[in-house]
Amino acid sequence: MRLNKFIILIFLFLQPVLLSSLQAQTDSTLHKKRLKPLVITSAAVYAGSLVALNHLWYANFERESFHFFNDSREWKQIDKAGHAYAAFHINSASYKALRWAGLSEDKSLTYGALSSIITLSSIEIFDGFSSAYGASYTDLAANTLGTALFYSQMKLWHEIRIQPKFSFYRTNFPDSRPETLGKNFSEELLKDYNGQTYWLSINFSKFKTLEKFPKWLNLAIGYGAHNMLYATDASNTSHGLSPKRQYYLSIDMDFSEYKSRSGVLNTIVYLLDMIHLPAPTMELSNGKFKFHYVY
Repeated sequence: MRLNKFIILIFLFLQPVLLSSLQAQTDSTLHKKRLKPLVITSAAVYAGSLVALNHLWYANFERESFHFFNDSREWKQIDKAGHAYAAFHINSASYKALRWAGLSEDKSLTYGALSSIITLSSIEIFDGFSSAYGASYTDLAANTLGTALFYSQMKLWHEIRIQPKFSFYRTNFPDSRPETLGKNFSEELLKDYNGQTYWLSINFSKFKTLEKFPKWLNLAIGYGAHNMLYATDASNTSHGLSPKRQYYLSIDMDFSEYKSRSGVLNTIVYLLDMIHLPAPTMELSNGKFKFHYVY
């Protein structure tokens, strides 16, 4: 099991600080009273999370010289989608926090992107020195892709039109390998790739030729995989499983246009907009189509 758990762990550590951006309108004037506490608190949380991560996960493994490990063919690349998803949203939250503190658009975009890359690259450094893992080129590439997806849209359109989202449902696979796929719901949510789906939710109303499209209604393209107890296809096949990729087409709801005077409510809406809610969905897997009334 690669780094999906750690990415989300770091992401959750950073959220209370970064989501402060949702509690006030951005301002073109630099707010030193906001920026200084934001930088200090973010740095402290970042350092503390790395210490905790080292203690909770890496302390039981021997240290080695820095090395890479090729995991590009594991878990049907679901973990890479997780990296890109986390990178996008760390970048998004960092950008919003910096705008809240009064930094310019360009500086907020640049420092937000750096925040995402540095945060996630730190985990690769831990992995690179661990005997149990190894840094991954494809993880770094996925981190960069997720960051670039946010940065490029803001540079090109000054808004987000394509939003990565996440959904999950429980499967029976953890019963066979609970130590790898999770022993309870919270662990399964992070470890069981069979139940994870990653989406790109597209808001067509933000494109000039499709302005009449409902602003709250998106089209979502999803990716998942199934029948995996082990990381590689060969291991799964040898145990009688037939791992498969799954592609989805679904509708989705966009909450990004909703704004209220309540910072708490805005934060809830922000987090809700990171999730693909259950909806009618068309699935393509093994060359066959299947319709889900609710997926």
